[in-house]
Amino acid sequence: MCKRVVIFVVMLSLILLNGIACTSPQKKPAPPQQQPTKEEPTISLYVAETGNTKEIKMESYLEGVVAAEMDVNWPLEALAAQAIIARTFTLEKIQEGGVKERGTDASTDINEFQAYDRERINDQVKKAVQMTRGEVAKYQGKFIKAWFFADGGGKTSASAEEGLGFNRVPTPYIKSVDDPGINITVEENKSWQVSFPLNEVQNAIQQVSGKAATNISSVSIAEKGPSGRATKIKVGDVVVSAPALRLALGSDKMRSALLTGISIQGGNLVIQGKGYGHGVGMSQWGARALAEQGKSPEDIVRYFFKDVEIVKEYK
Repeated sequence: MCKRVVIFVVMLSLILLNGIACTSPQKKPAPPQQQPTKEEPTISLYVAETGNTKEIKMESYLEGVVAAEMDVNWPLEALAAQAIIARTFTLEKIQEGGVKERGTDASTDINEFQAYDRERINDQVKKAVQMTRGEVAKYQGKFIKAWFFADGGGKTSASAEEGLGFNRVPTPYIKSVDDPGINITVEENKSWQVSFPLNEVQNAIQQVSGKAATNISSVSIAEKGPSGRATKIKVGDVVVSAPALRLALGSDKMRSALLTGISIQGGNLVIQGKGYGHGVGMSQWGARALAEQGKSPEDIVRYFFKDVEIVKEYK
């Protein structure tokens, strides 16, 4: 009798143990991704042409930006990639305080914000903005600094410091990649040359360094970054930041810091180079080339920025 009780108790224990094991908490499946609940922002825009401020919906504003920043007849996917970049740029800047001098979120003055031109908007631009509605680029949950430029001369900058002299905050998503735009870009981006009178160079050096370069008889590239861009230039006995000197001389004249030659000739500073722009982030000609290869807008952005995710910020 006792033996039967013992067997029964053991069997009951096993049943209970198995029941506990079977009903032990299991790892819950990840909940489905929630759809964004935020509404499309309405932003305040300073209109430099009139001096007025107006309220405008974000997506409507972006149509004017994309139309001004990229050729409106380029492939849809390239325009849409520009829309993602412009949207991210705008929201990140607003998060930083917008255009404080104007007391607005944004401005149509290109020196204060992004270019903007409603007159250039066409159906292609509208479709590009609409197909990426609400999409932004983020790194570890935060808006990236969505830099872009015209043409990388075959390779983009390896860091924000190399191309822009920017080091205020970390930007680990900036990387150097081959720029496919080199194969389709205009000739002046493949090779350019510009001359500056030495008195103009002296003023620029004084502006960026606070030092006077009075006897300019020699010039050389003092330092290069990983992508081959000049980061420091020695003019006479003064060493200056190449990105800063480019801005002081005129970024539309000294088209990039990806230099192929620099010298003093007949009282002028003569510079040769390739590409157009600082080289940090997305190349617009590269975006066009990737679009022509069938890449999506999101893939284009991810090509130029390392480890970013494209998320829908609002519905």
